Amino acid sequence: LFRKTARGWKYERDFFRGLPVSLTCPDARTGQWWVAIAHKHWGQKLHISADEGQSWRELPAPKYPRGEEVKPGVPASLRLIWAMAPGGADQPGRFYIGTEPGGLFRSQDGGQSFELVESLWRHPSRPEHWFGGGRDHAGIHSIVVDPRDSRHVYVAVSCAGVFETTDDGQSWHPRNKGLRADYLPNPYVEVGHDPHLLLQCRAHPLHLWQQNHCGIFRSEDGGQSWIDVTDPNGLANYGFALAIDDDRPQRAWVIPAASDRMRIAVDCALCVCRTEDGGKSWQALRQGLPQQAAYDIVFRHALARKGSTLAFGTTTGNVYLSENDGDSWICLSHNLPIVNAVCLV
Repeated sequence: LFRKTARGWKYERDFFRGLPVSLTCPDARTGQWWVAIAHKHWGQKLHISADEGQSWRELPAPKYPRGEEVKPGVPASLRLIWAMAPGGADQPGRFYIGTEPGGLFRSQDGGQSFELVESLWRHPSRPEHWFGGGRDHAGIHSIVVDPRDSRHVYVAVSCAGVFETTDDGQSWHPRNKGLRADYLPNPYVEVGHDPHLLLQCRAHPLHLWQQNHCGIFRSEDGGQSWIDVTDPNGLANYGFALAIDDDRPQRAWVIPAASDRMRIAVDCALCVCRTEDGGKSWQALRQGLPQQAAYDIVFRHALARKGSTLAFGTTTGNVYLSENDGDSWICLSHNLPIVNAVCLV
């Protein structure tokens, strides 16, 4: 935990020392902090704090119902908690968890119990067209609840694509028109895409952005179609992390990697790319970031924005922060373990 003081940003304390924290999620409705831990031996664990980490309470992690299978002969069991999201303001007990091997779970009682959203799990595309992208099985890593209508939810699945429900999860529909899956014989399949992260502009909810395995895409019609806004010069292209401006839908930030095969900073020089015009042009922001011998990668949940503050953590334990939307950066730490997630609260 880092906290801003009159003298700047200071390290305050750690939590779950020595344990592999895979994800964090603050719930603005309640002030609670949610933490997922990926134990090597004990499996996936879920914890919650109502007092900014002064105390923690363990909650039951989601469980796949007995008899469920990822595919014939492969039992479904919780391998990773890969996404967490609060429900809408009108759903006080609602909380979502996305998992590997591809199940979406929903709680109605603040995490005391979870149920598998069977309508998505039994989507006809799942048995044949959902598959692992970097992991053994497909996983849900993005959950987006529409601020206008809590019954309207998007999820992003790697690998499968974006799915949307407008009826509180009773039915789901793929929303992948305009995306490319260059690794498949038919790059324009309906299902089989690899979004790395999906975000929605809160003030303009029809505007969606995604960092994808095959570039950067945005939508102006709620995901009905996607526009390729990958940097034509090739810098803002492959990567995992993404942040957007919740008031100005044309603004976004990505942190590029060299390629799928070479997952290090481009030219071993760390930079953040920002667009002000919906991806027509991208600017590389480097001030305060290392420009040689930098092998950092930023995971999908490890870039966050709040107001004009941006922060990200890397696979080499570096944490950087900007208070001017990325124009310049300071380093908060060089000595952390792999950073899986960053939140600004």
